[in-house]
Amino acid sequence: MKVRHLDCATLCPIGGRWLTGYGSLLERERLVCHCLLVELDDGLLLVDTGLGLEDLGEPRRRLGRGFLALTQPKLDEAQTAARQLEALGFSPHDVRHVVLTHLDVDHAGGISDFPEAVVHVLAAEHDATTHPRSTLERHRYRPAQWSHSPSWSLYQPEGEPWFGFGCVRNLDGVPPEVLLVPLPGHTRGHAAVAVRTDDGWLLHAGDAYFHHSEMDPDRRRCPPLLDLFERLVQVDGEQQFENQERLRVLARENRGEVRVFSAHDAVEFERLRGVDA
Repeated sequence: MKVRHLDCATLCPIGGRWLTGYGSLLERERLVCHCLLVELDDGLLLVDTGLGLEDLGEPRRRLGRGFLALTQPKLDEAQTAARQLEALGFSPHDVRHVVLTHLDVDHAGGISDFPEAVVHVLAAEHDATTHPRSTLERHRYRPAQWSHSPSWSLYQPEGEPWFGFGCVRNLDGVPPEVLLVPLPGHTRGHAAVAVRTDDGWLLHAGDAYFHHSEMDPDRRRCPPLLDLFERLVQVDGEQQFENQERLRVLARENRGEVRVFSAHDAVEFERLRGVDA
């Protein structure tokens, strides 16, 4: 399978270099929205979608004023997954599957651009949008992003072991080279997505962590403001940091077999950008 790395939104959060920890490197004073485009035999699969075309047309309704104020996204149509696919010679109709790490606005915004795709997500995450248990859950999701009634494929956290992670499972109608790896903590039904390539596994860890230094094998580090933000938006800090430790062990002990990366780190994206696996 061919895998492409797409940046499907640029976020310019309050705090600039102090938040992202990139010093005075102006081109890196941003957060990316790292998505994967996987070419299957019978179409395309996306891992996360970033912001979508409709988000750009109605940003307040679909993204929310809080998200807009905090992250200050660049509303660039050319950066949407739909337009990037077209630039590569594909059509949005070619997308058969969208696999989401979770349903936050900057991960699920583009699903309405692919109305024919099956949307795969953990059932607990979908339930958090329909039966919120906290103020955080009531405000973080934007149902307008899925008002087109997508075809959902929902999963329980059950399956087989994978590199020390339990309950890892295949997805309905998707080749076994793509796996859903439950990693709750950031949200109730947060997951990572593993994609097997000829060079080993890619593990899109979503928002299980935000900064590459959190994967330091010796000691977790994170820019202070970004660390504060990470703690404010997590629903279960104990699970979040336990899963981070498991990811550090995975990255340290399986360096040649698994490449771990998060959704928003610009350094990780730049390292992987342009890699045709």
